[in-house]
Amino acid sequence: MALPFYPLVFMNLLFAATTLCLARPSRAAAAATVAAAVLWIFGNGPLEGQVLWEFDATHGLTVSDLLSVAAVAIAVWTFSTTGDRPSARRTGRRRRTPFRTRY
Repeated sequence: MALPFYPLVFMNLLFAATTLCLARPSRAAAAATVAAAVLWIFGNGPLEGQVLWEFDATHGLTVSDLLSVAAVAIAVWTFSTTGDRPSARRTGRRRRTPFRTRY
């Protein structure tokens, strides 16, 4: 009964990190997504699915490994599109929000 618990936790971590990476793109979110993808590769045991490509008798590319490939692709895209933007702290200006408008 407890066998799929940890793989499900790793899968939820992967989905949460990838969602954060897409919702609020930043380099920290991209790094968290890559870390979650690596954890998923090593912790997806009972949830692996069918083997798509065999490397040898004990190793191969499975269906669930493709989730990590997609997450790393999203993280690379996020990392490349969130260049070195100047933040509000470095420029000395306050960031405007809809609740803090000046008239």
